[in-house]
Amino acid sequence: PSCRKCCIIDKEMNQQNTEQILNSLKADMILSREIIKETAFDMIEEGFSHFPIFVAHQMDQVVPIGENLIDHNELGLGWSINVSTLDEFLTKALIKKDREAFFRETYKEPKEHACFFVISETGGQFVFIPYEIEVPPTGKAN
Repeated sequence: PSCRKCCIIDKEMNQQNTEQILNSLKADMILSREIIKETAFDMIEEGFSHFPIFVAHQMDQVVPIGENLIDHNELGLGWSINVSTLDEFLTKALIKKDREAFFRETYKEPKEHACFFVISETGGQFVFIPYEIEVPPTGKAN
């Protein structure tokens, strides 16, 4: 067997795991979207940040990014959510200064999408989830 074949299998398994993680986060987003949306709107309207970032994680220990907004243990959800800003991500070098312009360009309209930095066993990644998520008949989020 070639290494190429192994890498393809690993990539497929990683993508499948990523899809499961995102579906799980979307399901929680349906239940918590109002508080997330309200927090993002308040941050923007009060001039605190035009780039709110929600840090999603499934850890029981404190994640040293942002302030806790939703504790998954208290609400019976799969994900805890911290609220942060682009400035904090730059200060902590989670986004490198030379990537700031790219981040700002790709950041989706915050009144329509929540920006999440998802921390999971596969690493960390940014995803944008619309506030208006539809629930299909199976009960899983799209």
